[in-house]
Amino acid sequence: MTKRLLTLALAALPLLASAQQLTVSAATSLTDAFKVLAPRFEASRPGVSLRMNFAASGVLLQQIAQGAPVDVFASADQETMNRAAAQKLIATETRRDFAANALVLVTPPDSAVKSVADLALPGVRRIAVGKVASVPVGRYTQQALEAAQLWGALQAKLVFADNVRQVLDYVARGEADAGFVYRTDVELARDRLRVAQTVGGHAPVTYPAAAVADSRQPALARAFVDFLASEEAQAVLARHGFARP
Repeated sequence: MTKRLLTLALAALPLLASAQQLTVSAATSLTDAFKVLAPRFEASRPGVSLRMNFAASGVLLQQIAQGAPVDVFASADQETMNRAAAQKLIATETRRDFAANALVLVTPPDSAVKSVADLALPGVRRIAVGKVASVPVGRYTQQALEAAQLWGALQAKLVFADNVRQVLDYVARGEADAGFVYRTDVELARDRLRVAQTVGGHAPVTYPAAAVADSRQPALARAFVDFLASEEAQAVLARHGFARP
């Protein structure tokens, strides 16, 4: 019996060895689209398992810098990916843009706010924005409000959130009078808020991805980055509201 069990165990080793796990750290706004893309990528590569990690782009960068075992990094802005490159945390030759988005101002359905300029009205007390240091949507928001010469004037009203979905929740639950999120997030709470304005005055909202320099699966990581640019992946991203970069 012992010999037979040993034989079976040895026979299983090739199967165990062939199993590959790929860890993808992606910006919070990519959550729904990437949850659809993951099984499609796995289906095209038997034995491959994807582990998804979603958070604000700056938080993900910090995790990678601290040695977290990540294979692919997908950011919601170029600045965070530039910082990753400067710290030599990504294989820069694998970097590519795969999606684009838009910044929008959202409010509760019955709000009198129609534009960014209305945020200065006395009735607007709390404005939800992403944390500028770690959340790309916060930096886009700062750029837009600075362009409108309102960033300084609105400081007392700003409520800072850990990621873009938290901004959305603050407005949807009525805990903020307005907030800045991506166009793709709106569908998650369409019945509880409205888009007051598509906001300009900021850098283009584009999403880059790259293989992490210390990836234990460098070829597979590169394959996933390339997959994001495929027609199949682009169709999924489009259904979730993303544009081509």
